[in-house]
Amino acid sequence: MTLLIAAAALLAAVAEPSPFPEFSAPRAITSGPKDHFFANYYAINAWSEDNRYAVVLETDIKDKLPDGRAATIGMVDTADGNRFIPFSTTRCWNFQEAAMAHWLPWAKDTLVFNDMREGRFCAVVMNWKTQEERVFPHPVAAVSEDGEWAVSINYARLFITRPDYGYHGNGQDPRKGVVFPEDDGLWLVNMRTGEAELIVSCAAVKDMVPAVKGDNAMSYLCHVVFSKDGKRLYFLSRSVEESFEGVKKFKGVKWQTTAFTCNVDGGGIRRCFPDGWGSSHFNWKPALSERDARTMTVTAKWQNRVYTHIEFTVGEESRARQIGGDTMNFDGHCLYTPDGGFVSGDGYWDSSFCRSWKMVRLADGRIIDLGRFFVPEIYRDVYCRCDLHPRWRPDGMQLGFNSVHEGSRQVYVMDVVKNPPSGRQAVVPARRK
Repeated sequence: MTLLIAAAALLAAVAEPSPFPEFSAPRAITSGPKDHFFANYYAINAWSEDNRYAVVLETDIKDKLPDGRAATIGMVDTADGNRFIPFSTTRCWNFQEAAMAHWLPWAKDTLVFNDMREGRFCAVVMNWKTQEERVFPHPVAAVSEDGEWAVSINYARLFITRPDYGYHGNGQDPRKGVVFPEDDGLWLVNMRTGEAELIVSCAAVKDMVPAVKGDNAMSYLCHVVFSKDGKRLYFLSRSVEESFEGVKKFKGVKWQTTAFTCNVDGGGIRRCFPDGWGSSHFNWKPALSERDARTMTVTAKWQNRVYTHIEFTVGEESRARQIGGDTMNFDGHCLYTPDGGFVSGDGYWDSSFCRSWKMVRLADGRIIDLGRFFVPEIYRDVYCRCDLHPRWRPDGMQLGFNSVHEGSRQVYVMDVVKNPPSGRQAVVPARRK
């Protein structure tokens, strides 16, 4: 009988969903008079290996597109009163993806970020403490977890199709007048040598996406990210009927969006969803198993009806499922916890100009609120908005984000005070020969 009771208790413990992480109140780790934000896109790690330094950008631009003026890139020293330590500048940045800075685990104190050098967009691999650097001719849009590989896209083409994500200037050939270029798309870059090869062209998916109409139509590839085991890529193929040159913001511009996954060498291209679903934001699940490594959460138009959070596994796309129910019916920035048990999503502002942030437990669909954050009028321009763009510190003990709720654009963190979502070892990315 004792054994039966013990077994029942063990089964109950196994079946009990993991408790939600509990957080401290948000606190800023940067301050004015200038604005600051993480130096990369949401879900990308900003912290050094020892968790002491966080990489951020500093600028005095608030309410207009960057016009080629340099931003300062620096470290916040969280062990020294959050002291800001500038170490370089960059002219390749925007308010959404910043300079796409990524730490490179294979080199101490080293990271890569985008810049313009000698009139060309490029990637700078730099030891931020010694200032030693190498310059590669392809700006990075994504970097593998092990830092060995990157994917590059055409940021000049992106600027005339989606100005708030591209870079100002003539740093790349945008290939104007070509709807589906065969010599442009996703480039795989060796982060040790800088060598690059085109792995997926814009033309490669031409017959897998809706028809593009318009005399000035352009198709482009963007929003690419490596799976956590380094074996796959997720990316979007988008087209616009008119470029944004001479067009007022998003008015009058119609997009077609199709989500894809492929192998890291560009083979095995697969559509994620049927026509009409589109896709916007995304996050690969931590690679705690082979199946987890093929799983991701994205926001898309569920069954061509409503934008929401959807989880699916590559090879099982027809089994995609909505997570969190109707409460998660918004276009959020999907973010898995480091243990893969929870997904959070932060949305755009509502009628009260507040951003809501919610977290769903995947085991049972229960949802909690992480907060609401007010957006002052000066930050409501769509090109210069301040999305929260959260990311976890790799040890699962802190959640960082950008916000303007206290009047200026600054970097904030919330400490995990109970139930940290960490402790399991992920699959180590496989190096590509």
